[in-house]
Amino acid sequence: MDEALLERLEEAFRAEAEERLASLSSGLLDLEKAPDPARQDSILEVVFREAHSLKGAARAVNFTDIEILFQSMEGVFAAIRKGEAPLSAGLFDMLHASVKSVEGYLAAPDKDQQRFYAQEIAALAGKLENLKSQKAGDAPGPGTGRGHAGEDVPEKAEKDFGGYRGIKKAGQVESEAGGAEDALPGMRRGGDRPMTPGTVRIPISKLDAVLLEVEEFVSLKLAAGQHVGSLRGAVGLFERWRKRWGGIDQDLRLLRKRVEKEDSLAGLLEFLDWSQEYINGLEQKIKRLTKNAEQNRRTLSRMVDDLIDEVKRITMFPFSSLLDTFPRMVRDISREQGKDVDLIFDGGEIEIDRRILEEMKTPLIHLLRNAIDHGLEKPEKRVARKKPARGTITLSISQTEGKKIEILLSDDGEGIDLAGIRKKAVELGIISVKDAERLTDRETLSLMFRSQVSTSPLVTGISGRGLGLAIVQETVERLGGRLTVETEPGRGTSFRMRLPVTLATFRGVLVKAAGNLFILPSRHVERTLRIPAGDVRSVENRATIQLDGEALSLLVLADALGIPHGPDRDGENPFITVAVLGIGERRIAFVVDAVLGEREVLVKGLGKQIRRLRNIAGATILGTGEVVPILDVPDLLGSPLETTAGLFKIKAGEGSGKRRRKSILVAEDSITSRTLLKNILESAGYDVKTAVDGQEAFTSFKSGSFDLVVSDVEMPRMDGFELTERIRSHRKFAKTPVVLVTGRESREDRERGIDVGANAYIVKSSIDQGNLLEVIKSMI
Repeated sequence: MDEALLERLEEAFRAEAEERLASLSSGLLDLEKAPDPARQDSILEVVFREAHSLKGAARAVNFTDIEILFQSMEGVFAAIRKGEAPLSAGLFDMLHASVKSVEGYLAAPDKDQQRFYAQEIAALAGKLENLKSQKAGDAPGPGTGRGHAGEDVPEKAEKDFGGYRGIKKAGQVESEAGGAEDALPGMRRGGDRPMTPGTVRIPISKLDAVLLEVEEFVSLKLAAGQHVGSLRGAVGLFERWRKRWGGIDQDLRLLRKRVEKEDSLAGLLEFLDWSQEYINGLEQKIKRLTKNAEQNRRTLSRMVDDLIDEVKRITMFPFSSLLDTFPRMVRDISREQGKDVDLIFDGGEIEIDRRILEEMKTPLIHLLRNAIDHGLEKPEKRVARKKPARGTITLSISQTEGKKIEILLSDDGEGIDLAGIRKKAVELGIISVKDAERLTDRETLSLMFRSQVSTSPLVTGISGRGLGLAIVQETVERLGGRLTVETEPGRGTSFRMRLPVTLATFRGVLVKAAGNLFILPSRHVERTLRIPAGDVRSVENRATIQLDGEALSLLVLADALGIPHGPDRDGENPFITVAVLGIGERRIAFVVDAVLGEREVLVKGLGKQIRRLRNIAGATILGTGEVVPILDVPDLLGSPLETTAGLFKIKAGEGSGKRRRKSILVAEDSITSRTLLKNILESAGYDVKTAVDGQEAFTSFKSGSFDLVVSDVEMPRMDGFELTERIRSHRKFAKTPVVLVTGRESREDRERGIDVGANAYIVKSSIDQGNLLEVIKSMI
């Protein structure tokens, strides 16, 4: 086959497979929940067709392993339909794993990753083929026929990891209809899904390109407005001339009477009369041009706004397109946690900008994982509290006032441990014990969004690092939204996120700082005002102003941006201009040179070279053609409060000198693992001491001073669990963080890690350098 054609076919297959795999995954989840045989039959028909179509499409692009996997899956579905194979939790695990492996293969960035997934796919195809060959009567356990979710997979199928039993080579596989299928015809039959009449399938990249092109018209609209403004200014000049001319009109009449007989002066008067008529005519022409330009500007503005709105509607997707990925994730995590969870969606039909959907995927994953791991109790605990054994997570989307949507994610779990949050914040030095006692519940909840604050006693692969909620808040605020949280002990927790429906254009306040122009997003500008310079007060060596009875920190915008603004200007102006910026509970006042008004802003990216520039969120082009940076308000609100020194001569305290390098004790009996851990940690700037087992590690621990301990679990003389218990019983250093790094990944081992007091439990099979360093950094 021609290589270019094969490339195009592979691209088409990936696009098709993405849809069909999502449909297959959703169907499997529905099948797992459906108790009614009639309902099971209808779902089986759907998943059977999807598997068959994927098999034919894979054959057309020579993805033999994938083709064989879906052939085996077809066989399993056929056996289920005939009552020859039972539905069971183990079977569904295998089917979901098959879908995930194909997704991984198609998304793999390189050949090595593809080979890894290809091995998984081959093993799963063998397992499914073995299952297909089982008869209901051969399987141990209750009864024959369909069975129900939760039954064991037949023992023989669990043990038999054989190859592709009964599978022929690609190109020779017979279809379920009984005939041999040709590769390309198979692609046509299996790959061409009939589209809804009146619709057309367009790559998202092309839609994005069209949207970007259309958004450029906003610059044209702004430029038209600027031109109209210039013409109005010209008309104003004529008005000024007319007033001046009217002031000397009487003097000219007197002069005319006196010099009627003087030929030289008569010529001058004649020229003045002509000039007056000429300028009057020019004024009328400019006025007509201004009127026409204003009409054209209004028409252009309406057309551009309508065009952008229409294109935005095209690029808006229903929220359900994001929700489709969550049920399988919730199923996998809840099974791993030994919990029963119902995930309920509401409002999935509401449409939102695709770019916002993509940005919100990670925050929602964090919240769902937290709800399962921290929020929902295990079945036995829920029953003891007179709750249903199955926990419920609800994700609802609704349209609010204006162009806003609200995402509400709630669970019926045990609520948030407010006392645990205050305790953790004190341990991290974020607040003092005295301040913690005075905190209201609302103020305590706001601490959850600080990095490293987590009430989990153990860091796991799911949660516990105290980073997830910080990421959620940062993303919501970056998108121009707002996040609030409500909790009730024993009843559950709700996270409420309000977001704009679309991105691209917004209202911004144009300000000048150190002679430069900047845009502040209007949604974060609470107010602008001029205050007497004498109203600035120093509180704890920081400049503040009083606003609505609250002391707000005062910073110079130019200093916060690192822009030199010349010598101190004390006494130069008795007033200062201030813009008060705020997000949620955080507010800071910034000194600017001038506020130049509010206007519509088109956001333009900074490009790959400077994708993440502190304090800068993007740029826009004014009607004059000038490029102006758009400031990142969340970054500005995190500015050091000493930056007012340049204007108000407030001196920050001196530093405490050179920081001490953190010291880590590593206990690992494998020389390879020990050397690897030592190199990783030393490269990250830590002092590292190693020990070959738990006994040696504890001896070193007692005689030294370490900020953290990293330990294997299985070691001679003293294992990692006993080492952790000994550390926790030490009189002086009992609170030293302990990270267990081990190959033992059972739930019982993780729970024992919690019991003995470990702060983190990381499985070696999933460890990577970044993950380990992230965990350690969060603790010391």
